[in-house]
Amino acid sequence: MRCFTLLILALLAGQILAQPCALAWPAKSKTVHDGDSFTTEMPNGNLGHIRLYGIDAPELKQSFGFQAKKGLNKLISRRTLDIEDMDTDRYGRTVVVVRTSEGVMANEEMVRSGLAWVYDQYCKREDICAPLRQAEAEARSAGRGLWAEGSPTPPWEWRKEHKHEEWYAKPTRVLKSLTNKIKIILKP
Repeated sequence: MRCFTLLILALLAGQILAQPCALAWPAKSKTVHDGDSFTTEMPNGNLGHIRLYGIDAPELKQSFGFQAKKGLNKLISRRTLDIEDMDTDRYGRTVVVVRTSEGVMANEEMVRSGLAWVYDQYCKREDICAPLRQAEAEARSAGRGLWAEGSPTPPWEWRKEHKHEEWYAKPTRVLKSLTNKIKIILKP
């Protein structure tokens, strides 16, 4: 009887370990912010800011920033997404791996299409990061997306160069200021 109980426990443990997406939840994107982040409804019903694990897309004011945002939007909008929670970053965003209902990993597809870099500093899970690195190598050799430029500036370097500019340091304040100026101009 003891051996039978141990066998059942081992089988159950194998089933639990065999499910890598045990912390995944289904969702739909609400708003795409840029090439590596969006807003969705979290399991608790609140809206949450999501960041794609292991990649870094160009900033919106950077070359290919708009194309990256558009690419992620096309990839995840109007689809049921399977979101696997990986971490929480220093800004409170939930860092995730996203798969579409068709089984496409959005993180990998953004890199493969040349719209993002592998963010080696934060990409630590080799089962996820190895395919991302392979996709980046393919995009580089094919000259896809941002790799069409000779040597594109990675977003982490671009952010360091621009962090003291007012529009970058205080984006919310600048956006409100621009909105107010537009309202003043449009008044009859």
